[in-house]
Amino acid sequence: MTSVTSLSDSVQQHLSSALTAALPQAAGADPLLRRSDRADYQANGILALAKKEKANPRELATQVVSHVVTGEVIADVEVSGPGFLNVTVADGAIVRNLAARAADPEGRLGVPRAERPGTTVVDYAQPNVAKEMHVGHLRSAVIGDSVVQLLEFTGESVVRRHHIGDWGTQFGMLIQYLDEHPGELDHEASEVSGEEAMSNLDRLYKAARALFDSDEEFKTRARRRVVDLQAGDPHTLATWQKFVDESKIYFFSVFDKLDMEIRDADIVGESGYNDMLAETCRLLEESGVAVRSEGALCVFFDDVKGPDGNPVPLIVQKSDGGYGYAATDLSAIRDRVFRLKANTLLYVVDARQSLHFKMVFETARRAGWLGEDVTAHQLAFGTVLGADGKPFKTRAGETVRLVDLLDEAVDRAAAVVREKAQDLSEAEIAERGAQVGIGAVKYADLSTSANRDYKFDLDQMVSLNGDTSVYLQYAYARIQSILRKAGDVAPAAHPELELASAERALGLHVDAFAEAVADAAAEYAPHKLTAYLYQLASLYTTFYDKCPVLKAESPAQVENRLLLCDVTARTLHRGMALLGIRTPERL
Repeated sequence: MTSVTSLSDSVQQHLSSALTAALPQAAGADPLLRRSDRADYQANGILALAKKEKANPRELATQVVSHVVTGEVIADVEVSGPGFLNVTVADGAIVRNLAARAADPEGRLGVPRAERPGTTVVDYAQPNVAKEMHVGHLRSAVIGDSVVQLLEFTGESVVRRHHIGDWGTQFGMLIQYLDEHPGELDHEASEVSGEEAMSNLDRLYKAARALFDSDEEFKTRARRRVVDLQAGDPHTLATWQKFVDESKIYFFSVFDKLDMEIRDADIVGESGYNDMLAETCRLLEESGVAVRSEGALCVFFDDVKGPDGNPVPLIVQKSDGGYGYAATDLSAIRDRVFRLKANTLLYVVDARQSLHFKMVFETARRAGWLGEDVTAHQLAFGTVLGADGKPFKTRAGETVRLVDLLDEAVDRAAAVVREKAQDLSEAEIAERGAQVGIGAVKYADLSTSANRDYKFDLDQMVSLNGDTSVYLQYAYARIQSILRKAGDVAPAAHPELELASAERALGLHVDAFAEAVADAAAEYAPHKLTAYLYQLASLYTTFYDKCPVLKAESPAQVENRLLLCDVTARTLHRGMALLGIRTPERL
């Protein structure tokens, strides 16, 4: 695919040529081009160049201007202030650029693929077996899914990993209880819905926990079961598998509600690394990275100290021989680096686990598993807060179930859609309600920088005004309505036409889509893309208010404005898809 050359790149090339002509020794210097309020673009690089060459910046800027070729791309360029260049792009260049994006055969709208892509493992959406997903699981799932979409779209090879909590002490309790009460899960996993699966598991867990806390003999049997599980006893493993299968039905139902694709092959839980744990410990101990301390295998760090000032170690193996989270996480790193050949490991995990991951990554670096060729990052996210600014809880003070939250968002959104709907059936209102409600929840999360906390306010999320996904979805639906009304009139480019200021502003912003996607992908920052899309919808609203489309002054202007509508709609649709959000054709 030949990528579309952006307007900013074309202007940059023209300015670089003029700079080289005016100052040959500055060949290859960056003009430092950026969008400006005073013109379409401003170039600030001449000031630094003049300082380096001991020249007068304004005189140098004037020389550069004399070498700029105006006409097809640049309409005008003038010197401003101490030596800035203010650049105005030709109207025809904006229209030709829109036409090139519309004609992109792959529908990429000019977004190039990486020339030398690597392999990134993204570890996200990590629910626990036999436990309900709550609001805390929302951010890992939504942020991780968007980062995966962004990386894949820009050409990176992505391996998805859902590191589910499927191992540990509580499974001894659950397995022993089910063994002694065999009728409790007496059905095929495929026979039940997600809600039923979790209801069954929740009931079982409560019953097992009550017995564990009240019956010392059962507690002893349950602890023995943990040993059997870790030793790979076939009967114990078969019962454990029932819990995993039942939980997966529930997981898939929640992720389906979230409109996220979760593939079974990508679910590799803690249990997936059991066979590697002993070797991981041996490698760390033999290399001297980990040492025995009071019977436990530990890694120490000079800069990690507890409240008492003493070093806090990373415990890889406990003194009783059991393995902690560190052993599993380090084994997962080995698997991802050496078997999956990853260049980058990305963990979308709660900020409260930052110290753990800092120690794990440093241990892996000391062991030689991470280095210049392979890097690991924690994409740490903040907490979801209630309206009171405290961690989001129910009125009874309990953690909010994720399913309840999503259902309420869909109900609120359906009410908004019903109020606005003119020609939608009840079935269509329900479908749009789901798309708008889930989109609202995702957008509220993604429009906040991941490391910040944010308030969960459904009233604001489903509002038609302000920085919400509903505002963007309505902008898209409004464009589709115009395109339908246009009937046989096709969008077409007419570069000879003069553009209104609202058309220019919108066209120039559409041009910045590739840059916005590249920035969001490179920095694992979906909020940068949401900011771009919100501005796109806002600029479209201004254009819609000021520039009649179907009632424009001439047939050529109608076609030109339809082209601008069409490319804006495609950009909104593609951008929202990269956030994991649907754009309904009608609302």
